[in-house]
Amino acid sequence: MAGMKEIKARIKSVESTMQITKAMELVATSKLRRAKENVERTRPFYQTLGTAINDIISASADIESEWFLPRSVKKTLFIVFAGDRGLAGGYNSNVFRVAEELSRDAVGIWLPIGKKSLEYAKHKKHEILTDSFECAGEMGVGDMLALGDIVSDGYRCGEYDRVIMIFTEFVSMMTQRVVYEELFPLNQCASGKSSEMESDCDGVEMLDKIIPNYVGGILYSALCESLASESGARRTAMNSANKNAEEMIGTLMLKYNRARQAVITQEITEIVSGAEAL
Repeated sequence: MAGMKEIKARIKSVESTMQITKAMELVATSKLRRAKENVERTRPFYQTLGTAINDIISASADIESEWFLPRSVKKTLFIVFAGDRGLAGGYNSNVFRVAEELSRDAVGIWLPIGKKSLEYAKHKKHEILTDSFECAGEMGVGDMLALGDIVSDGYRCGEYDRVIMIFTEFVSMMTQRVVYEELFPLNQCASGKSSEMESDCDGVEMLDKIIPNYVGGILYSALCESLASESGARRTAMNSANKNAEEMIGTLMLKYNRARQAVITQEITEIVSGAEAL
């Protein structure tokens, strides 16, 4: 009977856990839907600004801007997007692995986005630019535009000579890919096809005003991609946990039934033995 009680307690514990994982799967599915919509809405923003940058460069053939000029790299800023919570499979660990590979031979400073990213950077004792962007899930386009100003000002002032952004690209429900992108120095041909534009304004001055917003748009797009990827990874992980819990309950029920049958058989044997003794 003690064995049956233990098995029954384990079944009840697994069922309680499965209720939690099912709820987390539903929440992740809901967040994933909203995050995918944000990804689709944000892409045209920085693509339009990128086209405007190319237009300015095309209209001013002799323009020389510090945003595009290569530098001798003494220090690199790594902007690392990760999640606010765990239970998302290998989502966070995959980001950190790529970030460590990129920063292994570089003098770097980290700008963590998300609680897990900040915790990792502190644990590894990386130099941190700012810890003001801890909660990735609570950030919006305004926060990323402000971050774009911070990153751009730091690059302009020479605090770092290169800026690399590491985030997770949302491919599908089942697939999320860790990618990295070099923000500074800017690539003149990376923003898309330019169109003809004539302007009497100073091209360098226009670039100085547009580029921080352009960088903020890219950062917001990366944030949306990362949030969608995190929700997708957590949904997949919770779905696998539900299946494992169902299999575990099935195995425990089989053990419970066998134990119960053994108890019944023992009781019948004792009754028959007692009747024969009489």
